[in-house]
Amino acid sequence: MALISMRDVFWGIGGFPLLDHITFQMEKGERIGLLGRNGVGKSTLMKIMAGEMEPDGGEIWKQQGLKIGVLKQDVPLHGELTVFDVVAGRSGINFSGFENSSSEIEPKNKASLENANLVHETNTVLSKFNLDSSAIFSSLSAGMKRRVLFARAFSNDPDILFLDEPTNHLDIETIVWMEDFILRQVKTLFFVTHDRMLLQRIATRILELDRGQVTSYACDYSTYLKRRQGDLDSEEKRNAVFDKKLAAEETWIRQGIKARRTRNEGRVRALEELRKIRKERRKKIGDASLKLQEAEKTGKLVVEVSAITYSYHEHLCINHFSTVIARGDKIGILGPNGAGKTTLLKLLLKEIEPQTGYVRHGTNLQIAYFDQLRATLDEQKTVRENIGEGNDYVVVDGDKRHVIGYLQDFLFSPDRCHTPVHILSGGEKNRLTLAKLFARPANLLVMDEPTNDLDAETLELLEDLLFQYQGTLLLVSHDRAFLNQVVTSTMVFEGDGSITEYAGGYDDWLKQRPSEKPAQRHPDKGSESARAREKQGAKPLRKLGYMEKRELESLPRHIDTLEKEHQRLFEVLSDPLFYKKDKNEMASVKAGLENLEMEIQKGYQRWEELDAVEKQQ
Repeated sequence: MALISMRDVFWGIGGFPLLDHITFQMEKGERIGLLGRNGVGKSTLMKIMAGEMEPDGGEIWKQQGLKIGVLKQDVPLHGELTVFDVVAGRSGINFSGFENSSSEIEPKNKASLENANLVHETNTVLSKFNLDSSAIFSSLSAGMKRRVLFARAFSNDPDILFLDEPTNHLDIETIVWMEDFILRQVKTLFFVTHDRMLLQRIATRILELDRGQVTSYACDYSTYLKRRQGDLDSEEKRNAVFDKKLAAEETWIRQGIKARRTRNEGRVRALEELRKIRKERRKKIGDASLKLQEAEKTGKLVVEVSAITYSYHEHLCINHFSTVIARGDKIGILGPNGAGKTTLLKLLLKEIEPQTGYVRHGTNLQIAYFDQLRATLDEQKTVRENIGEGNDYVVVDGDKRHVIGYLQDFLFSPDRCHTPVHILSGGEKNRLTLAKLFARPANLLVMDEPTNDLDAETLELLEDLLFQYQGTLLLVSHDRAFLNQVVTSTMVFEGDGSITEYAGGYDDWLKQRPSEKPAQRHPDKGSESARAREKQGAKPLRKLGYMEKRELESLPRHIDTLEKEHQRLFEVLSDPLFYKKDKNEMASVKAGLENLEMEIQKGYQRWEELDAVEKQQ
C-alpha cells in the first residue's frame, strides 16, 4: 500500500499552473529525487505532500498514522535555544517541565515519564549525529545548523523524510557523512537537490517536474539522464509532425472551402482543435545563454604567494603557505566549513594582508569576484537596476546590448526584470550574480560557491563555460561533480592551517591523499575489504626492502630540491628581460624547466608507490 497518493492535484493562480493535474504515488522504501528547473514548483510540490500547503484541486491520500520529517531549505534563527531544544522541539512537547534543556535535567511534573522518554530519545539522536546538546544554535556555522535541523527532522523516526536542498552550506566531508547516514538509517526519502553525486548515490527513483507535469523514472540518476534525453528527442519529433500537419491545414483553410460539405465542416472543426492544442502547448524552459568576457591576457605569473600566515581570533587559518598561480590555472579550494577558504581568496586578491609572508600579483590583472553571500547585489533594487546601474545598456564584447535582452540570456523574463531582488528565489539570485559578473571582462575569475541553488541544466552550462575559459580560475565549491569537470588542481585545507596542493579535481584528490582518511570516512568499506582478503586467503602484503626505505626517506628532500630549482627557472621565464636574450639560451632554460617537471612528476609517483606499500605493513 502506498504511503502517499496524489490524484489530479492542481496548484497555481493565473497563467500556466505550477502543478497541472499531477498523479503519482510513493511507496515504502523508495528514495525519490525530485528534479526540475528553478521556479517550476519543486518546493511547492514537497510542501503539499508534507501537508504544509493545500492544493487548489485534486485529492491526496496518506497512510493512517503516517509520520513525516521535514528539512527545509531555509535556516531559521531559533534565538538562544540550545541544540537539544531544537532537536527535541520536533516532537512538539512543551519543555516547561524542565529546569533547563540539558540532558542531565530531571522531569518534575505529571508528564515526567513522557518527558524522560523525550530526553532519552533526543540524546540518542544527538549521539547519532555527533552533536553537542548544550551548544547555542544561533552561534553555529550555517553547515552545522543544517546538521542540527537534519537531526530534528529525523528525531521522531519518520516514515517519510522530506529534504529540500539538504547539502546547501555543507562542506564535502559533511555531505559524504550525510550520504552514509541516509543509506544506513533512512528507509523512505523524498528530496530535492542540485548535487548530482548525491542523486547518483542515494536516489532509487527520479521524478522530474517540467511544465506542470511529473514524469517518473524508476532508475538511478545516470540512467535517468539517458532515458530523459530519449524522451526529449521523441517529444521534439512528435511536435515537428504536429506542426507540419497544422501548417498544411492552415494552408488548406486559406485556399477557401469550395463546398459546404459535411466533410469540409469536420475538417474545419479539426483545424480549430489543432489550433487550441498548439496554443495550450507549454514550451520547455530554455537554457541560459552564458558567455564570459575575457580581458587581455595576464603575464605568465598571476599570483605569487610566499610563506603567508593568517590567524583569526586565535584560530590559525593559514600556516606558512606558499604557491605560484600561473596563467590558465584552474584551481579548486577544498576544506571544512570555517577552515578559511574565503579568507584564502581574500588574501590571494590582496583584500586583506597576511600577518607574515607576502602576496605578489602579476601584470595586467582584471579580476571578477563571485561572492557566495551575493553581497554585490542590492536587495532593494530591481533585477534590471542591479545590472544596468542607471543605464539602459551594457557593453558585452564591445557591443551595446539592452539590459532586458541581456537578462533574458539568464532566463529573466521582461516582467521578472522589474522585480525587486529580495523576493527572488535562491537560484534566481545566483543567476543574477552570474549575469552581473559576466557583464565585465576578466582574466582572473574568482568564484566562491557559485553552484548553490542552480538547477542541473544551468550547472552543466556553467561547467562548459569555465572549462573553455582561457583565463585563470580560483573556485571554492562543495559540488564534487562540478570540481571534477572544471579544475585542474586543488588546494586542500588539511588542518592546523596546513594547505596541500594536489593535481586534478575531487576524485583525483581522493586517490592522492593519505589512505587513512578514506578508511576513517568509510569504516564499513574498509572492514569489508579486510574480511574479503581474509576469506580469499590473500597473500601477505609485501614489505619495503632496506634500499627502498632509504629511497622513501630521501624522496621528500629530493623533490623539494627539484621544486626549488623549478621555481627559480620559472621566475627567470617570468622576467620580461629574459626574452631579449639569445634564442639558444632561452631554449635551454625552457628545456630545463620541462625536464624538471617530468622529474618532479616521477618523484611524486615513486613516493606514492613506496608510501602505499609502507602503509600496508
